[in-house]
Order: sequence, then structure tokens, then C-alpha cells
Amino acid sequence: MADPYQNNVYHQGGGDSYGSYGEGGGHDGYGYQADYPTQEEDAASDATEGHDEEDQMYEGEYQGIPHPDEVKAAQRAARAKTRAAGSAVSELEELSEQYEDIMEDCGHGKFQWTLFVVLGLALMGDGVECFVVAFVLPSAEKDLCLSNADKGMLGLTVFLSMMVGAFLWGGLADKVGRRRCLIVALAINCVFVFLSAFAQGYGFFLFFRVLSGVGIGGTVPIVYSYFSEFLQMDKRGEHLSWLCMFWMIGGIYASFTAWGIIPRYGWGFSMGTEFQFHSWRVFVLVAALPAISSLVGLTFMPESPRFLLETAKHDEAWMILKQVHDTNWRAKGQPEKVFTVTHIKAPKTAEDEFIEIQSATGTALQRWAVRSLTLCKLVLKNVASLLSVELRFATLFMAIIWFCMAFSYYGLSVWFPDMIKHLQYEEYESKVKVFHRERVENFHFNFSLENQIHKEGEYINDSFIKIEMKSVRFEGSLFEGCRFEDIRSTDTVFENCTIRSTRFSDTDLWEEKFIDCRIENTTFEHNKQGCHLDTVEENDVLIYLVSFLGSLAVLPGNIISALFMEKIGRVKIIGGSMLISAGCTFLLFLSFSQSAIIALQCLFCGVSVAAWNGIQVVTVELFPTSKRATAFGLLNALCKLAAVLGSSIFPSFVGVTRAVPILLSFAALVCGGLVALRLPDTRDKILQ
Repeated sequence: MADPYQNNVYHQGGGDSYGSYGEGGGHDGYGYQADYPTQEEDAASDATEGHDEEDQMYEGEYQGIPHPDEVKAAQRAARAKTRAAGSAVSELEELSEQYEDIMEDCGHGKFQWTLFVVLGLALMGDGVECFVVAFVLPSAEKDLCLSNADKGMLGLTVFLSMMVGAFLWGGLADKVGRRRCLIVALAINCVFVFLSAFAQGYGFFLFFRVLSGVGIGGTVPIVYSYFSEFLQMDKRGEHLSWLCMFWMIGGIYASFTAWGIIPRYGWGFSMGTEFQFHSWRVFVLVAALPAISSLVGLTFMPESPRFLLETAKHDEAWMILKQVHDTNWRAKGQPEKVFTVTHIKAPKTAEDEFIEIQSATGTALQRWAVRSLTLCKLVLKNVASLLSVELRFATLFMAIIWFCMAFSYYGLSVWFPDMIKHLQYEEYESKVKVFHRERVENFHFNFSLENQIHKEGEYINDSFIKIEMKSVRFEGSLFEGCRFEDIRSTDTVFENCTIRSTRFSDTDLWEEKFIDCRIENTTFEHNKQGCHLDTVEENDVLIYLVSFLGSLAVLPGNIISALFMEKIGRVKIIGGSMLISAGCTFLLFLSFSQSAIIALQCLFCGVSVAAWNGIQVVTVELFPTSKRATAFGLLNALCKLAAVLGSSIFPSFVGVTRAVPILLSFAALVCGGLVALRLPDTRDKILQ
């Protein structure tokens, strides 16, 4: 049988299981006119765009190194020969090979870089979301009167909502479309982020943050699936790795804007005592800008043609592929390049019948109900198919790797700042001033009290007016005939004290701050309503700096892994990076200062990012198009579950022992790294 490229047509066996696009030519197949000279395929690379290549000698010609275009042509000929060899190639495999050839002819250029930025901003929005709650809590807990249980619930539910979003939108993206689901997910996130910034009560704030988490949780599985389907095989690993960098940029953006906005307590306004809009709420709105920008950009981007071909929408897929081709070659100064695909064959799928059934159903409500039920069944069936004979080992191995990596990474990401806070607290406590059995009479306190313990003191006819009390403790003391006016307090308590004939006016010293105290003939007037923000800048700035440096440390690791993803291979990068990260965790036994912990956090983040890049690339490549987003969504949901477990377990050992978090992290990373080495190499694998 002749080479299909010699006849410029892919010939295929008979049968009715195919749909085709295009008219003319009399062919029942995928028409492809390979009339480009070999040396002109993808003539202007990204690095040499604008150069006149005809006037330049290929530098490897005299060294016996084949020209990249010759390699590409050889690969294409090999694929064509495989198709011509027999019937061993399935319909979907043939479509995959055809699609790869088309993407090679479309080239990599302006279209992919535009989509790269738009999808990168969506990924950046997910990265920001992971930091927002941690940054606003120190201020929001005082503004919303949050207890420790409330704070724990807020962090937990946001991650759980992102887990639900990853699973939900990943499954829907394989049935409804990548672009459509991503637009809806981002829109949900933006709307509820906006509402959460204005929520005055904890209940509404939690509710809105949960719904925004469901929205943004869908970005990661959709973004990688979407972008990979516009990339040719030899650029897929590198450019998906570059895309990962946006998550790191999201961390930097969140840290930098939180640092610049939240401590500015004057950046807000109030409307009476019922509505307060402080600076941390401004930060919540600013943090949503990447997601909003991506949402706007997506309105100008097309659906994935690979998804459309899977659902037998050949006309739409052809138009989009032509748009990609023409956009890239015009930008490279070659508008005369013609998109020569005339026919695209693709297997019919159940989606054709699915749509026909809905159009024949009765009322609009009935159609919606039947369609929704059918869609749910299709999504669940797709999820179940991940455990089929062909995919069960890939799913199991990737689940172990995702879980181990996320458990260690997110656990340590919370443990690092908590350890720094613990060291700060120990240092702060070491400077506490203790006053024992002091007697103060007829004295006017007009200066703030901070980090003090007063034991068995006597305060007679004293006045405490317009001052702040921070980390002050009165134990077994007597207050008689005293006045407390316009007091703001933080971590201040009265324990086993006797308070007689004393007046409290316009203070936030509530009942729970008097522990086992005896109160006689004492009045409380005009207590401050609600909670309040501190008006002085605290050590929280160091936490912003720590997060900023940790995100910035990812940059070199991201660049190196992107450059070597194709050369070294995904499997070696994942396994090697996880095992090296495991070794880094043992250095934590030597960290006894804040600077040492910050340095080790930067080292750990810089090394582990390579593993993250490899994991996400392999996840895209291991699963077929009809299940890619579903698999990614399921694995990303498992990642969020591991993050919840890690961020709950690791901080509980702060101040108790370092051994447990270090050993847990080491065991998880070693386990994941060894499993990763068992994965197949997907470097030269066409997207299924």
C-alpha cells in the first residue's frame, strides 16, 4: 500500500462508524495536502521568528545531526506507515495521529502564546485562592469575631470546596466542553469572591468563600487539559511546565499585594457600626483580578478542537484549527500558507444521540431534567471508566503520587509559617515583664501595657483611659474604685481578681476576659460593639515575606524543569525531585532559627516544583481525551483532600516535636517518588 502522504490523503477502511468534514475530492477520508517543502514546516521557530532561514546554514549539517524538520517528517512518515500496515490501529488512535499531524502544520506561535497567558491567569487565580484565607485571617478574625474553631473551619471548608469543584468541573469538561466549563467556573468564583468581600458576618463570609472555592477549584484540571490539546508532541512537556509557573506567580502576587494592602488599616470605610470595609477586604477584591482577567480573555478564545472532534463536531473543529493555523503563520510573516486540511474523520460518539434525544423531549423543564440526569450519569460513567483494565494502574499510580506529594507539600507549607510564629512567640514570651505584689494608688495610666504579668497587685482609685492592652495578664489582683475608659485589648485577661466599685466604659473587656473573678458594685457601660482590628503593624508582615520568598524560590526550579522536561523525561524528573525533596526534609532537624526555617522552606519549594510540573504533564498524557479532564479533576480533588489532611496534622505538632512532621513528610515523598519511577515514559506519546 502506498504511503498516504504521497497521495495527500489518509485512506481508511469502510464502515459507518465515522463522520467526516468537508466536500469535494471524492475521498471518504481525511484529506491532507502535504505540499509544504520539508524545510519550511514550522519554518519560523519561537526563538528565530523573523529571521530569513533560507540565507542561513543549518549548524548541525556537517556534524551529521538531522534537521528538526527532517526528524518531524520521519516521525510523520512512520506514523503513516503504521496506519497503512494493517487494521491494528483503532479509530481513536488514527484520529490522534491525524490530529498530531495537523497541530504540527499549524505550528506553535501567536495563538498558543495568547492562550497560554489567558489560561495562565486562571491558574494564577487558583494559586491566589490557596493563600487568601491564610493572609486575611489575622485581620478577619478580629473584624468578624472568629474563634479558633471558626478559623479552622474556614480554612478547612475552602479547601474542601475546591476539592468538590475540581471533581465537578473536571467531569463536566469532558462532556460539556473545556472552554464553557472554565468560563462558568471562573464566573462563579468572581461573583462570590466579590460578595465575600462585603460580607459582615462569619456565616455569610464562610458561605461565599465556599462557593467561590467550588468555582476556582475547576481551573487546574480544565486549564491543563485545554492547553495540552493545542500543543504538538515535541512542545507539550516544556510548555505545560511553563504554564505551571503561573501558580507560583499567583503565590507571589498574593504575598506582595497582601503585604502592601492589609497592614494599611486606613484603606477602608465604614457606615455606622453595622458596616465595616477594612483593608483586608480590599485585598480580597484585588486577589480576584487574575481570575477576572482570565474570564474576559476566555470570551475571545475558541473551544478545544480535540474535544469537538471527540464529540463529532467536525465543522467547528475544522474552523478552529484553521484559525490556529492562520493566526500562527500570519504572525510569522507567512500569510500565504494555506490550511490544506479538507476532510477530518472522527468516530461518532454517544454525544450525537444524546443531543437528539433531548431535542425530542417535551417541555423545556422536562428537557432540562432529562439532560441533567443524563449528564450526571455520563460523568459518573466516565469516572468509573478510570478503573477499567486499560486505565486502572495509571489511575492508581497517579493517585498515590498526587496524594503523597500534596500531603507533604501542603503540610510543610503550613508548618513552616507556624514554626516561625512559634519561634516568635517563644522570643516574645522570653521578654515578658512580671510585676509581683505592686501597689498603685491614684495613678493615671495613659500609656499602653504590653507583654506583662501582674500578680497579686493592688490598684486603688486608678484610671486606665485611652490605652491599649496587649498580652497583659492580671492574676489574683485587687481593683477598687478604678476607671477603665476607651480600652482596646488583645490577649488580655483578668484571672482570680477582685473588682470592686469599678467602672468600665467604652471598652472591649467582656465577660469572657474575667476568669473566676469576684465582681462587686461594678458597672459596664457602652461596651464596644463587635470586634476590632489592631491599629498597629504586627509581625504578620514577616509571614507575608515568608510566603513571598517561598513562592519566589520556585522560579529556578520551574525554569530548570521546563527546559529539561523533554530531555530528561517526566518520570525521572518526578521521581528524582520527590526523592531529593525527601532528603531536604531531614535538614529540618537542624533548623533552630527563623532564618534557617525560611532558607529550608525556599530549598524545599524550589526542588519540589519540578515534581509538580512532571506530575501535571504526565497526568495530561496518560489519559485519553474523553477522560482527560475527568481524571485530572479526580486526582486534583484527591490532592486537595491530602492538603486538608496535611495542613491539619502538621501544625498540631508545632511546639511539641519536629520529628513527626519531618518523618511523615519523608515517608510520603519517598513512597511517591518510588511509585513515580514505575510510570511509563510519555515523552513520545501522542495525546490519545
